This record gives sequence, structure tokens and C-alpha cells, in this order.
Amino acid sequence: MNTMTDISEPSEELKTSSFPPAPSGEVELEERLSRPLPATVDMFRRLPGDVLILGASGKMGPSLARMARRAMDAAGSKGRILAAARFSDPEAERYLHEHGIETLRVDLLERAAVNALPDVENIVFMAGQKFGTAGRPEQAWAMNTVVPAYVAERYAGARQVVFSTGCVYANQPATSPGSVETDPLEPVGDYANSCVGRERVFTHFSQRLNSPVAVYRLNYAVDLRYGVLVDIAQKVLAGQPVDATMGYANVIWQGDANDRALRCLEHAAVPPFVVNVTGPETLSVRDLAHRFGALFGKEPVVTGTEAPDALLSDARRSVDLFGPLSVSTDTLIHWVAEWLVNGRRILNKPTQFERFDGRY
Repeated sequence: MNTMTDISEPSEELKTSSFPPAPSGEVELEERLSRPLPATVDMFRRLPGDVLILGASGKMGPSLARMARRAMDAAGSKGRILAAARFSDPEAERYLHEHGIETLRVDLLERAAVNALPDVENIVFMAGQKFGTAGRPEQAWAMNTVVPAYVAERYAGARQVVFSTGCVYANQPATSPGSVETDPLEPVGDYANSCVGRERVFTHFSQRLNSPVAVYRLNYAVDLRYGVLVDIAQKVLAGQPVDATMGYANVIWQGDANDRALRCLEHAAVPPFVVNVTGPETLSVRDLAHRFGALFGKEPVVTGTEAPDALLSDARRSVDLFGPLSVSTDTLIHWVAEWLVNGRRILNKPTQFERFDGRY
């Protein structure tokens, strides 16, 4: 269900901010989320073939698909962008059609349906299940391990970017830069374990079928309507307590996350190339609550004592490959505050980043 935030009077700091203004509404937000960088356009000049995005109806899929279409158009490429999902929300399918993306209605748990998908040279695999895992773990395991097997066999030899998560790592000391790509995987809970399963399945078929794969470990994307920053800011704005026990997190503007995902197509390899994607800073939940409090002109209510560790990822490999982010964390914080103060629409999809037990 979609909700609106309570409207608050912005502080003088927010009114006089020198940061670039936040998107004025959802039309502008979607345009910015899907705006390709020049390097992405250049990649599509080099990268042959069509792109199929599997699981394209989620929070990131539509804007990533639109970014791919815009980048291909700017590159002069004649390739197709295809988006496959069940499309239980017809609005997502309508949005994709509006922006020149072909859609395919498919239940990826049906092997025959996967085999009937068109031949393409490039796959972005975004399908999976997180929320509801605690109640129906068997469904999550099927989506996160069986579907990858169907797709990996169907698209033998194609370039594949496989979405994963930083949840596959163990928590790291808050004073550390976070997990690096070569760290052992020590997942907690069914969701994180099944995500390791997804990675292992794609790795197996990458080597067996000589399919170049890039494993894309993301945490946490923010698009102003959802994300860790939105979760914290909403609570501050509403005068609700912010639990600082899970005291630290990484975040990234979803537009930058989209861009890096597409550019991973060029880095797919056998055995798979693995990359952490997030922002460069370790952010304190307590500090974020106070920053939003200052921007809203409200005193935040912060509870709990910070645990000594948190789910953190070191994204230096992605920065070395793709360069600095186009939207800084400071800018993103101000954008979230502007968005909420102006009462714009949000999604009722909290990240649950606060959880230590891996039950989503």
C-alpha cells in the first residue's frame, strides 16, 4: 500500500541548503533514477545484443530497464530491452511500455515458461524473494535457487549480471571498512542463505556452461520513496523512536546502483566476477537521526545502544571500476528530507535493515 508522510515545516537549514534541489515529484524522480551516465552510453556502443531483465517489476527494475533503454538509444544501438516478470502490478508494465521496453509476462518458477523466453545476449537477473521468507522459507528457496538453475541453463553462454546482497556476509566491526568480495560468506537466516545458494548455482553453471557472470552484491539502495534513509527519516518526522542497536549502515542512490548494475555486463567473467555496490561511508544510525532532526526542526527519539558490529560492505572495488557516485550521501540525506517535508508519496516497504536475526 502506498502512503504519504506527515507534512512538517522545514528547518532553516533545509530551506537554505546549498545542495542540488531534490526531484520535484515522481516524474522527475523517475527521470533522474533512469538517467544514464556517459560511461554507460559508451558501454552500449561496445556491447552487442539485446538485454533481458528478469524480475523487472520490483522497486529497481523499471528504472533500471528505462536507463538501459535510454543508454542504448543514446549509443545508437538497435538492441532491444525486454523486461520479464509476472507483473501482478499492471502499473509497472504500463510504465515500461511507455518508455519503449518490451514486456514478457512469465512465472519464472515454470521451467517451460523460462525455456520459451526469447534468445538474448545479455541477462540482468533481479528475480528473488526477501520479505515473507520467515513465513514461507520454501518459497524463498525456490525463487532464489531453483529459478537461477532454470535461467542459467536456458541462457548458457550469455552475459549475466546476477543481483545479490551484502547479507551474504557476516556482520563486521563498526570500526572496519566492511566486508570485501573475497571474505568468506557467513549468512544468517533463510533469506541470506538462499542468496548464497543463488550465487553458488550461477557460479556452477558459469563454469559448466562457460557463461560469463557478474555477481552484484548490493546494499542498500535509496530512491526517496523507500530505503534506509527514508525509514529513519520517517520515524524522526513522526516523533517515533529510532532503534540504534543496529547502529551502522551503507547506502547508495538507486540511480547509481542502476548504473553500476548495467556496467557490470562488461565485467561478467568465468569464473564469476564479484563486486560490492554501496556508498563509501559507514553511516551512524544515531547521527542520521540527529541530522534529520536538525533538517526537520525536531528532536529525534533514539533508543538502544549500538552493537559493536553491523552489516557493512567495502565498495572500493566498484569505485575503482566505475568511479565516484554521481549523488553524494550528504545530497541524498537532504533529498530525502525535502521529499518527506513536502509530503510526497512513499512506498510502504521498509528495508528492515535493523534486523540481526535474518528473519524477513
